[in-house]
Amino acid sequence: MNINFSNAEDFVRWLSRKTKKTYRLPTEAEWEYAARGGTSTVYSWGDKVGTDNANCRTCAPTISHMTFPVGSYKPNPFGLYDVHGNVWEWVQDCWYPSHEGAPADGSARLSDTCKYRTTRSGSWYYVATNVRSTYRARFNPRAFSYGIGLRVLREMP
Repeated sequence: MNINFSNAEDFVRWLSRKTKKTYRLPTEAEWEYAARGGTSTVYSWGDKVGTDNANCRTCAPTISHMTFPVGSYKPNPFGLYDVHGNVWEWVQDCWYPSHEGAPADGSARLSDTCKYRTTRSGSWYYVATNVRSTYRARFNPRAFSYGIGLRVLREMP
């Protein structure tokens, strides 16, 4: 958390050098596929937010007012933790208001004039609507916030 888009890119480059593995930010399509965990429901656990399934303003009886350590909630069906809520997660894609014209192969949607970047996941500060698998948000790539972080993807050889 507390990183802008450039910090996120710098981190995955550093991690790749350090581990000699290839890490990167996921594309929007990859992020949603992973977050859904093979489900077609609103959240990876079902269509209702319920309680204590994610860290968001309306996801529990009391507001957390902070991020939680990864693994605070049950993993999704793919074994990924905390894909809904906690922090917005930078993805590679530039922001477009809709998926119309997006690459069909799941690659990142980029542009030479990328004014905004896309984030996914929602955060502890926002309501349950914002942590749905399909919800997307845009931020200026220079945005730096306690509610923005990243999730890395490791490419397999």
